[in-house]
Amino acid sequence: MKKLIIPAIAAIALAACSQNAQNETAEAGNAIAADAAATTDNAADDVAAATDNALDKAGQSLDNAGAALANAGDRAADSTGEALTDVGNKMKD
Repeated sequence: MKKLIIPAIAAIALAACSQNAQNETAEAGNAIAADAAATTDNAADDVAAATDNALDKAGQSLDNAGAALANAGDRAADSTGEALTDVGNKMKD
């Protein structure tokens, strides 16, 4: 009888350990999945922020280029107007 009790107790202990191991494995899997999801969310947020910054800088560059072209156009018009005035004055003389 004693010979049957020891293997039975060992089998019960092994079964309990196996269930505990399954629970631990499931919890570890859930933790890994949660970490992966959080990492993915953070990466997506980082990409979105980088894209926003790049677009803002591109917009500022376009604004600066537009202002530079407008200023150059104004200077060219002023120079042309002055040249025409000079020609007109010389024609009067």
